[in-house]
Amino acid sequence: MTPDLAVVLVAGGQGLRLGAGRPKALVEFQGKTILEHALFGASRARGLKQLVVAAPAGNLVEVTELVANCVGDIDFTVVAGGDTRQQSIANALVYVDAPVVLVHDAARALAPASLFDRVADSVRETGVATIPALEVVDTIKRVEGDIVRETVDRNSLRRAQTPQGFVASSLVAAYANAAADFTDDAALMQSTGATIRFVEGDSLAHKITTPEDLATETRTGIGTDTHRFTDDSSKPLYLGTVVWEGERGLDGHSDGDALSHAIVDAILSAAGLGDIGSNFGVDRPEFAGANGSVFLAETLRLLSAAGWQLGNVSAQIIGNRPKVGPHRARVEQVLSELLGAPVTISATTTDGLGFLGNTEGVAVVASALIKKRADRLKK
Repeated sequence: MTPDLAVVLVAGGQGLRLGAGRPKALVEFQGKTILEHALFGASRARGLKQLVVAAPAGNLVEVTELVANCVGDIDFTVVAGGDTRQQSIANALVYVDAPVVLVHDAARALAPASLFDRVADSVRETGVATIPALEVVDTIKRVEGDIVRETVDRNSLRRAQTPQGFVASSLVAAYANAAADFTDDAALMQSTGATIRFVEGDSLAHKITTPEDLATETRTGIGTDTHRFTDDSSKPLYLGTVVWEGERGLDGHSDGDALSHAIVDAILSAAGLGDIGSNFGVDRPEFAGANGSVFLAETLRLLSAAGWQLGNVSAQIIGNRPKVGPHRARVEQVLSELLGAPVTISATTTDGLGFLGNTEGVAVVASALIKKRADRLKK
């Protein structure tokens, strides 16, 4: 494709809350500076024409050398940031020479190239300003002082991320006429009457703000489970703690919920806490017939006691039946709420091979990312 994209990388912050004694973008994180990590994703965006980096005024030479070493022959410009994020972006926009522009905070250092592509493609296809956003999984309260006034409906809430994408000429015009300081570029554009749409964000694009964000230790685990369909026509099918109406149930010591069980195994393996058999085996009569939510809740308790918290879960259901599409959104929502972390579900078949291809049962493969709890990080 013809290069049509400019990425403005905002790296001018001093990082006072980080407490590292130097600008945040130049602080080391997992063996590289935060800026180097951010450049890795940004420089691999599809259709990239140029990079413009807003850097601390006192570190322009250092940042220029760092960018040159990271991006190869990609056209780039390093400009002095301003006193505010908005002023830094205004300084950078002067050098933008592409029809589509993405504005990205370097502090979201691990944002993958696929996220840049998703946002940019939305702007290209619709001409509408686009941000990436994630569901809110925590319960949100509105407070006054130390009094809780109400619980906010989180179904209409999203957590905004960057990169945020725009038709470049529209963003430049909005900045030229900005009468106030806004927390992000979408808010500035919205103040002009522009429509803002969103696409799915990415949990990797979290913002580095505090020392705990730098020190985060992560692990991954994989879990699998397989159950055959039962001959008992009265037994319902449970997957992800949810009843799938009209489907034949699965055999098992508990409710046969292969999806929940695979997720449990993935979480336990990531934390080095054994597996579902060693924690909830057939020698534990209290778990006979138990719903998957019981296993998931106890697994989260074990995870927390070991000093970890869940980052996200991805699972794939394998088999001819049940059809996952009609149930996907509900199951993802229920599991995300139960686990307090994003859960995504996909599905596939074996092209008619084996017992799964013969529709004799269901298999699930799950992966889990866990993070060391902030209060357990090594100082």
